[in-house]
Amino acid sequence: MKKILNSLNDRFFQMVHGNRLIYNACWEDPAIDRKLLSLSPQSRIVMITSAGCNALDYLLDSPSEIHAVDTNPRQNALLELKMSLIRRGDYQDFFEMFGKGAHRDYKGVYNSVREKLAGNAELYWDKKIKYFKPDNSIRRSFYYHGTSGWVAWFFRMYVFYIKRKTGRFVHDLLAAETIEQQQDIYKQIDDSIWDGFNRWVVRQPALMSLVGVPRPQIQLIDETYPGGLGAYIRDKLRHVFTTVPIKNNYFWRVYLMGAYHEDCCPNYLQPENFEKLRHNVDKIKTYTCTLTEFLRQNPGLYSHYILLDHQDWMAGHAPDALEEEWELILQNSSSGTKVLFRSAGIDHSFLPQTAKSALRFSPRQTETLHLQDRVGTYGSLHFAEVA
Repeated sequence: MKKILNSLNDRFFQMVHGNRLIYNACWEDPAIDRKLLSLSPQSRIVMITSAGCNALDYLLDSPSEIHAVDTNPRQNALLELKMSLIRRGDYQDFFEMFGKGAHRDYKGVYNSVREKLAGNAELYWDKKIKYFKPDNSIRRSFYYHGTSGWVAWFFRMYVFYIKRKTGRFVHDLLAAETIEQQQDIYKQIDDSIWDGFNRWVVRQPALMSLVGVPRPQIQLIDETYPGGLGAYIRDKLRHVFTTVPIKNNYFWRVYLMGAYHEDCCPNYLQPENFEKLRHNVDKIKTYTCTLTEFLRQNPGLYSHYILLDHQDWMAGHAPDALEEEWELILQNSSSGTKVLFRSAGIDHSFLPQTAKSALRFSPRQTETLHLQDRVGTYGSLHFAEVA
């Protein structure tokens, strides 16, 4: 029976990822990344696209080139739409679309860049540009669309409409000025959020699939974290809301409120950075393929690899593919090439031996920075240089 359930869960995950936009915002903190990466005008970056937020953040350091790679064409379509609106040059329209998550003239704004979209982005947004419609429905924001957006919307409904008292505390939490205030307020929230229903919900593989967590990653957490997945999520939320300043934590604000605030948003949405983005935006290129396929088709020496957490899935599901990917990463690296990745696990023991032997890790630096991460949902952060 367990084997059958695992197979069904894997099929559901593949169905979701094969047919949907998963991430409408990046959930890796670029402030941490840029402290580690030391980007420069000579940097040649290969990275996973996700929602494209962090590619645009790295662009503010004026690297030579950024190659954004993702197997999901919808993720690349999202980055292409952002880049086209940056090229268009109207900051206010750009912020309304991706800061507020809605625009009164969303069709007009889209039509002004539609024919300039690269790849198959036009085909996707012709059907989905309605995500930015500012109607009176509860799902009024782009950030409540895509599968991660569905989960955010469900969580918002639960907190603000079912657990109304908890919702009032959440508003207070987002307005907190000090860590001490956050700690006091979160005590009023913790037990209410983690009732029996929510403890059951977070253990469901279907829900985890919607936020991009495959079964091998769930299994990794269950096997390595005391108390399993439920304890992992509860502890991570408690950490991020009671030890990391909430005032500039735009990651959680956008999913709780459906929009960023002008004073709490990603760097790529801040007005003072818009002209620099316009100047640099053509340095980004998108590719719909695996990282292995990209490196086969585009060999060369790259200075930075930003791998997110996709290796967790490969380690449990396709170890031969993980080893092949690392062989190509190392072939297309030189001494000093920097590699950054995250994991749901507590260490990088899942890496192939070839990678472990070739990399010099910086655990003291990453352990300190990991505690400052505003997202706070990963088990570990890893940064290394090729020897």
